[in-house]
Amino acid sequence: MEKLSEFLNYTFTFSKDIQISVKAILVAILAILITSFLLRFMRKVLTRKLPENDKVKFISVFNYLRWLLYVIIFLVTMHSAGVNVTAIFAASAALLIGVGLALQTLFQDIISGIFILMDQTVHVGDIIELEGKVGKVEEINLRTTRAVTIDNKVLIIPNHLYLTNSLYNWTENGVETRESVEVGVAYGSDVQLVKKILLDIAKNHVAVLKHPEPTVLFSNFGDSALNFKVSFTINDSFQVRFVQSDLRFEINRLFKEHNIQIPFPQRDIHIIEK
Repeated sequence: MEKLSEFLNYTFTFSKDIQISVKAILVAILAILITSFLLRFMRKVLTRKLPENDKVKFISVFNYLRWLLYVIIFLVTMHSAGVNVTAIFAASAALLIGVGLALQTLFQDIISGIFILMDQTVHVGDIIELEGKVGKVEEINLRTTRAVTIDNKVLIIPNHLYLTNSLYNWTENGVETRESVEVGVAYGSDVQLVKKILLDIAKNHVAVLKHPEPTVLFSNFGDSALNFKVSFTINDSFQVRFVQSDLRFEINRLFKEHNIQIPFPQRDIHIIEK
């Protein structure tokens, strides 16, 4: 027993104010192990009835908070065992400041990632637009969000950009989105024929939903053209540019067949002689 007591009371001396005994280290390890067991049990209870996607998000946040709690438990245990924790912080203050400045952006990303996971503004499978870049969200991590663009390129988005930029979530209200194609025709064209052609083109496209039905708006009298907009609904806005391209090809073809001109900007120049 004496040898065991001597071993437990053996003290590692780092400086005059920082001394840690073997007993204090063992108590800290035991406290962390007990905390780990309780946290694991708590996580199972809390995630038991959660959907799979929400469970993954909760576990990501939970893991981050778990390590923060470990640090707090360790410091409290050391302080209770008689270790001068204040002296440890004072000795490492300069190092902590330097590390904090170097990891400032990392912490911003992590905090932003927690906000994203908790308020659920972005989900896996959502189509988002950020800084002019569009992608489908494949994975949300604490530091970054991984998305795939229309061209099948991987887009890695630091999470702090969500806090400093306007984020457009194309699918926040559901997978169905309302899209449109605009076109101008020459003055004097048969506007009812233009309307019929645009509606027929939209209704006949395989990707355009039947309900709600496509609509055509006579949007404005332009400087050089009568402006129309055909609106339609699709259930995969990630492919919208291909649908719009198909509609434009058909518009160009049918307008030529019906002698409907798509004008280019024109200007009249008047020369005044003095």
